[in-house]
Amino acid sequence: MKIFQGVDIVEISKLKKVFTHNKDFAMDIFTKHERDYCLSKKDPFPHFAARFAAKEAGIKALGIGMSGIGIDNTFQEIEIVRSKAGKPGLSLKGWTEKISRKRDIDQLTVSLSHSANYAVAIVIMMGT
Repeated sequence: MKIFQGVDIVEISKLKKVFTHNKDFAMDIFTKHERDYCLSKKDPFPHFAARFAAKEAGIKALGIGMSGIGIDNTFQEIEIVRSKAGKPGLSLKGWTEKISRKRDIDQLTVSLSHSANYAVAIVIMMGT
């Protein structure tokens, strides 16, 4: 069995500054479902930060880095989904899904957490 993991932490205030300086940031990084979920919260920024951290952790777990062929839509291709019970999950599409198939990954888990100042995410991918 192969195990791939990634972790990332985001300072919520820094992410908030990026939002105010780059009006297209949310559209470029987050899927419609992610934006809708985060914007439904009283303070959306901890939720955006946790999802951003999960996308970064997913990229780290896949071992693809932030440069190279196919990277253009990577943040949109890694989506944080929620089960009916509210448990977060990871959905891969496009290039990221292709990389996961190439590595024989058949299980994905994600854990999100945030406090007043930071959001953190851990992604674990397992395969044969």
